[in-house]
Amino acid sequence: MNTTDYCQSCGIPMGETNELYGTKNNRTKSEDYCKYCFEDGNFTADVSMDEMIEICVPHMISVNENMSKDEARKMMKEFFPNLKRWKNK
Repeated sequence: MNTTDYCQSCGIPMGETNELYGTKNNRTKSEDYCKYCFEDGNFTADVSMDEMIEICVPHMISVNENMSKDEARKMMKEFFPNLKRWKNK
């Protein structure tokens, strides 16, 4: 899985357009973070990686109807440490 196509905070797929990309403090698009995680050069929530995973679990199971909460959590606990925001924490 290529992490550059995903938000480097929550792991959401960024899609083919830049409409999901967040903004830097100069209002240009961030290459790394989605609009839900990053706005005007700042993260929208001051959370730990585990807290972010818990925020994302309901979203993950809503788009993957055969996935359990535990499966979603396990998958994110493996994927999130590779994302830029959490890599060295």
